[in-house]
Amino acid sequence: MAGRFAPRPTRTTVRGGHVVVPGGAGIPRQADAGAGPARVRTYVPDGPLDLGLVLGPLRRGPGDPTFRAAADGSVWRTSRTPAGPGTLRVRAYGGEVRGEAWGPGAEWLLERLPELLGAADDPAAFVPRHRLVAVTRHRRPGLRLTRTGLVLESLIPSVLEQKVTTVEAYRAWRSLVRRFGEPAPGPAGVGAAGEPRMFVMPDARSWALIPSWEWHRAGVDDKRASTILRAVRVAARLEQAVGMPAEAAQARLEVVPGVGPWTSAEVVQRSHGAADAVTVGDLHLPGIVGWALAGERGADDAVMLRLLEAYAGQRHRAVRLILLSGRTPARRAPRMPVGDIGRL
Repeated sequence: MAGRFAPRPTRTTVRGGHVVVPGGAGIPRQADAGAGPARVRTYVPDGPLDLGLVLGPLRRGPGDPTFRAAADGSVWRTSRTPAGPGTLRVRAYGGEVRGEAWGPGAEWLLERLPELLGAADDPAAFVPRHRLVAVTRHRRPGLRLTRTGLVLESLIPSVLEQKVTTVEAYRAWRSLVRRFGEPAPGPAGVGAAGEPRMFVMPDARSWALIPSWEWHRAGVDDKRASTILRAVRVAARLEQAVGMPAEAAQARLEVVPGVGPWTSAEVVQRSHGAADAVTVGDLHLPGIVGWALAGERGADDAVMLRLLEAYAGQRHRAVRLILLSGRTPARRAPRMPVGDIGRL
């Protein structure tokens, strides 16, 4: 999950927060001509919508070549859809959202634009049980849970984040996507308006063909690389999990050796918009939740799950609100050192 509040950014808090989307006035300009005409769809949400909160969990750190929050208030992202690669530009204005898309996957992306922006989510089902959560919810009325309808695009970066620092994981994602992906369809792929070029992540076959030394050069150890290679070999089966309930989808993901409850939860939170999927096995999250709800900075997963019982069915939303509250325990130990196995 992505976003910021003042205390230390950890992998957990960065995933759980908010991407800052610059404000802009008026109707968004048509994207640069010369990149081919865009397909366009307008969507009217049924309540407040904050693009930075909704789409923020899809960004994998600053410089993510598949995600950009532009100065004009638009959010760009690339995806490898069942129809092929696509680029989506989203901009909210005047109570409406305008989506523009390019590439073979354009129609697929526009068809699912409402779900991407939380149309399948039901914020009204959430009942705050703690003052901190209630206040944060009041201050963040535009929070909706996104549903991408894609598994692999969340699974691979989640595997890269296993047991390493945020800096290492995001660096690996940037390196591999830029080197083995393909330029994004439309203006984003040519670096229009002075922006860096965007890329679409590699397809399953391209991931499978990455040489071992390139994983090493990107700072990815054999264990994580092997997990990704096992996953892409059954990519079609994993993508079918989108049509399953979130719990069943997690069970299918965890059949892949190296994919455990932490990783599967991170995936279905994005692919399914799973409101109840809790990330267990995280280094920081139990302490943050324990501190916010009960003043227990040493909380473990068992304590965290007990505290979240009051939010059964909506535990993921509760965790996001807790992370957005900014209430985190003070640091007791030095940061985990940043490694770079690519230099070995």
